[in-house]
Amino acid sequence: MGKEKFHIEYVFDKVSNHSLWNHLSTPMGLSSWFADEVRIDRDKCTFTWNRTGEEAEIVFIRPETAIRFHWLNDEDKRSYFEFMIHDIELTGATSLEITDFSDRDEKADAIALWDSQVDELKRSLGI
Repeated sequence: MGKEKFHIEYVFDKVSNHSLWNHLSTPMGLSSWFADEVRIDRDKCTFTWNRTGEEAEIVFIRPETAIRFHWLNDEDKRSYFEFMIHDIELTGATSLEITDFSDRDEKADAIALWDSQVDELKRSLGI
């Protein structure tokens, strides 16, 4: 069974794009909400949870807008997870679009995990 791509969008009413970008693309920012510890060396990232590390590579980056990671242990070379920042001109809010892949029967769990992680992100941003 192959993985299925999905998108989730979260709206942030009062956040600077620069601050949000730092939380999505820097070791200090990512370790405040996404993993216990994050190390980035050029395009290789090590995310650590409970002393267990997972490596990913940055496969695409558009500063202040989007960053895409691919887990190195993922056999599906087409899968990735991506953070993309959008401005909502009508309201002045900012949205974070997350793209990820999961097995069809694990999609609800993956979305629930992102929901809880983004709650941590919002706390880290002070919103």
